[in-house]
Amino acid sequence: MNGSLPNRPPSTVLRCDGRPVGTYTHRPQLPEGLSPRPYLHPVRTLSGITVTESRPADHPHHLGVGMAVPDVAGRNFWGGRTYVRGQGPTELDNHGSQRHLGWLLRDPDGFVEELSWVAGGRQILLERRTVAVRTVSHGADGCWALDFTTALTNVTGETVTLGSPATNGRPGAGYGGFFWRAPRRPEPPRVFSADGGEGEAAVHGRPSDWLALAAEDWTLVFAGATGDTRADPWFVRTGDYPGVGSALAWDRRLAIAPADTVTRRIVTAVADGRLDREAAARIGAQLSDKGATV
Repeated sequence: MNGSLPNRPPSTVLRCDGRPVGTYTHRPQLPEGLSPRPYLHPVRTLSGITVTESRPADHPHHLGVGMAVPDVAGRNFWGGRTYVRGQGPTELDNHGSQRHLGWLLRDPDGFVEELSWVAGGRQILLERRTVAVRTVSHGADGCWALDFTTALTNVTGETVTLGSPATNGRPGAGYGGFFWRAPRRPEPPRVFSADGGEGEAAVHGRPSDWLALAAEDWTLVFAGATGDTRADPWFVRTGDYPGVGSALAWDRRLAIAPADTVTRRIVTAVADGRLDREAAARIGAQLSDKGATV
């Protein structure tokens, strides 16, 4: 369904069993310094609780749910300052943008989209993005899943590398890729993983089949749905702000050869209520097929 509104960027409303659960803005009107890109916000539980945040005061370049990479061949597709080795976060004129090219498919429960990653007048990557929503069973009402697949193809004719502040000299800051900014609450959310990790320090920078972020009235369960995705460490914040990402270049740059494609798939369950480890594990088991290949 096309949910365009007067004086607002064009957007699409996603529905699960007829209920609106997310709005996808595919042609945002954003300043260059935020690295303009399509994003999902608001995303809601089935009861209507918002579980994303966009352009918060602490990080104005955080845009709900989407793809953001701080270093693509030296260009910033994350937004904000760039981490420069030996210099720290620095304001640079190096921002790129992700431009919507067109829909290959668009239905109320999902879409397939093509995007161009452009910086300095040059196309670097061509992305095919597939987003779908579906219900998830966990013994009670109030859970659905956002299935997000990205396929990034290098169109430059030369090898392109993706990096992060960590690969540029800032330990522990290996963020970049799929990223979900959650709303800030008075109490930080609980975070725990399939491997038994509990708390930000125990799960940050580690791969795990699934990872849960649980606030008082909502829970997000993130899962890598392919082997390559599960091998990527999770970037996790709960103290400074609540956010979870799947890191493409945690401690070393990711090289994409000419015409090659890097594919990742993250499935996120969005549940009403604060789930415990047992409930999150039941959901996590439904989100990925370990026999799948991409």
